[in-house]
Amino acid sequence: MLVFVAAERREFAGLLRHMQGVRKVNWPLDFARLGMLNGREVALVANGPGPKLARGAVDVVKEHETMEALISTGFCGALANSLQACDIFVATEVVGVAPSLAPGGKQRFQSGRLLSLDRVVSSAAEKSELRSRAEAVEMEAAAVAQRAREWNLPFYAVRVISDTAQEDLPLDFNRMRFSDGHFSRAKITAAALLRPRTVLPGLIELNRRTKLAALALGDFLADARF
Repeated sequence: MLVFVAAERREFAGLLRHMQGVRKVNWPLDFARLGMLNGREVALVANGPGPKLARGAVDVVKEHETMEALISTGFCGALANSLQACDIFVATEVVGVAPSLAPGGKQRFQSGRLLSLDRVVSSAAEKSELRSRAEAVEMEAAAVAQRAREWNLPFYAVRVISDTAQEDLPLDFNRMRFSDGHFSRAKITAAALLRPRTVLPGLIELNRRTKLAALALGDFLADARF
C-alpha cells in the first residue's frame, strides 16, 4: 500500500477526486481514508502540522496495513525566488535527514532541497535567511523520512507551493498552535477579527490559493508513478 501523509485534510482535496472506492477508516487520526489510485491500494492520512503528529500518523498506519512506500505531501513554502504558487515541488532530499525519490510521470515539476522545520516560516525575511539551506520549506517530511529509513521503505516528498519566497503570511501561525502542535481555528479567527482590514483579506487570499494548490497537487499525484 502507498501511504500519503499530509498535515491537513484539505491538502488531499485534489487527490481524492482521482480515487476510487474511497472509504473512511476508524483510526485515531484527524483524517484517514483508504481507496484505489491507478489500480493500487493507497492510504491518505493527516494528523496535524509538525513532526510529532506526522510520526504518529505513519505509526498508526503501520499498525493496520502493510506499506510499500511513504509519500510526504501537502503544501510548502518557497525559499527559492524561482518557485511560484501552485508549482509542484519534488524534493531531492530532506535536508539533514534523507534523500527523496522522484516519481515517474509526464507532468512537469520543480525539484531541490526541502527543509523540514517544526514551525511555520511566516515572513519573507526569514525565508531569505533560510534560502542558502534549501529551495522550499515545510513541517512534516523529516519525520516521515525518518520512519521510511527505519523501516527500509521508499520515500518521496512531493509538495505544492502555497506561498512564495517574496511574501509574508498574513499571520504568525506559530502563535496559533496548541501545545500538541495543532492549529487553533479559534485563535486564527480571533486574530482576523481584530485586524479585519489587513489579516482577513490575507487569509481569504491564502485560502483561495491553497484550494488551487491542492487541485494542482492532486492532478500531479494522480499521474505520478511511485
